[in-house]
Amino acid sequence: MGGTTTAEPAPEINTITWPVPPPNGYTVDDLLTLPDLPPHTELIDGGLVFASPQRLLHADVIDMLLSGLRAAAPRDRVRVRREMTVVLNRRNGPEPGVLAVRAESVRGPGQTAYQAADVLLAVEVVSPDSEERDRDTKPRKYAAVGVPHFWLVERAGESPHPVVRVYELDPVARGYTPRGIFRGRLTLDEPFDIDIDIDLAAVDELQYAAPGAVGRQVAKP
Repeated sequence: MGGTTTAEPAPEINTITWPVPPPNGYTVDDLLTLPDLPPHTELIDGGLVFASPQRLLHADVIDMLLSGLRAAAPRDRVRVRREMTVVLNRRNGPEPGVLAVRAESVRGPGQTAYQAADVLLAVEVVSPDSEERDRDTKPRKYAAVGVPHFWLVERAGESPHPVVRVYELDPVARGYTPRGIFRGRLTLDEPFDIDIDIDLAAVDELQYAAPGAVGRQVAKP
């Protein structure tokens, strides 16, 4: 006669415990204080948005724009930062790829966020998982709180060449109006004089360029 058989215990599976959202959603205070959130977590309408692994082209384009804008920005008035939280309101704290802020808003090395009123320019670099947020949700929210300049950076179709779509705030309509679509070179006079090489060769040079030479940017006097 057969004996009694006992099922072996199921193998232990490593699991990730995600934070349980409160009934009314998260706040910016939660975003800035919750422990162990993944890098580059954003807050959109009270929900936490986690970033996917960053592609090399995405990182290179951010580096190129960061370097070019820092070379051009008037340091007595403007500071340029990458991937820092912007507090739009209690339920929204997006993280632009690059942002230009008023110099007086920089408080010190422990700073983790900027207020929307301090932001002169927000730049979003589109990723496959963030297209709707970058093209629709974020620009509407930036415009609603009065961020004067917004750039959207994406690939030109199947080409890896970056395209920069430049928008300026219409203060009456509280929305953005297009100023131009830039390929190869980005030349503007607002929010300050800007002249940056943005062609594919400039992106490729990032891994070889000496400090201060990225993107072959030219700062206007």
